[in-house]
Amino acid sequence: MSTYVVFITDSDSASGKAAIRRFIAEGAHFLLNSESGGAALSAELKLVEESGKQAIVVNIDLCKHADVMDMLQYAEQQIGTVTTLVHNSKVVLPSSIEYADEEQFSQSIAVNAKSAFICTQAAGKLMKEKQAGTIIYVSSIHAEKPTGSAFTYSIAKGAVNMLAKEAALVLGRFGIRVNTIETGPIEGDSQLFDSTISTLYNDYEYKVPNAVLGTQEDLAELIYFLSSDASTYINGADIRLDGGFLLHYMNVKMKKP
Repeated sequence: MSTYVVFITDSDSASGKAAIRRFIAEGAHFLLNSESGGAALSAELKLVEESGKQAIVVNIDLCKHADVMDMLQYAEQQIGTVTTLVHNSKVVLPSSIEYADEEQFSQSIAVNAKSAFICTQAAGKLMKEKQAGTIIYVSSIHAEKPTGSAFTYSIAKGAVNMLAKEAALVLGRFGIRVNTIETGPIEGDSQLFDSTISTLYNDYEYKVPNAVLGTQEDLAELIYFLSSDASTYINGADIRLDGGFLLHYMNVKMKKP
């Protein structure tokens, strides 16, 4: 692929920062949605500057199509058409079918799924004109397996997985590839699914067969691979990045010291 122009929907997150660092090595320009307005990205922005490339930092509501489209068109004028959309936005809210309220449900769907649809529709329109592009959703193993403690998250990520397949089918006709990465537990996730209801994440680091957790750098490397010419025949795929966590079935078999 020629020069990357990478749009990251949550650049403040650990996954966003790792992706920035990985794409810097490929000489990328960046469009970064940052809730902190770039304050949380000072180290990464310095690296971009030192690389001689540009980073446009914005803080917009990704559920508003007009705002997203305006942002992408502005970026197109400044640094070029987005070549890679990385949708890594997520919110995990403790919830249960019995007690979750409508506001909580709506917030989870908006951040985790609706924003993915809006960004895909907007970026896809510009990518179609170039007959090229990649869209990568950082999804979750909980698109397939209930969390037991955050059901709205599971529902939203399940929707994203199907969005990817629908988008891969339609946008694929214009040379655009759309894939999902189903992430499992990664270093630093210890509080993410903390629950008094579900025991799924109790001793989670040992439920990975080799008892070695993945890192944000592992995720960034897979994001880069899916954006690169090395993956030109991968479209509409769900790639699991969990070290085998989802396969766990018996606690007595854990590789626990």
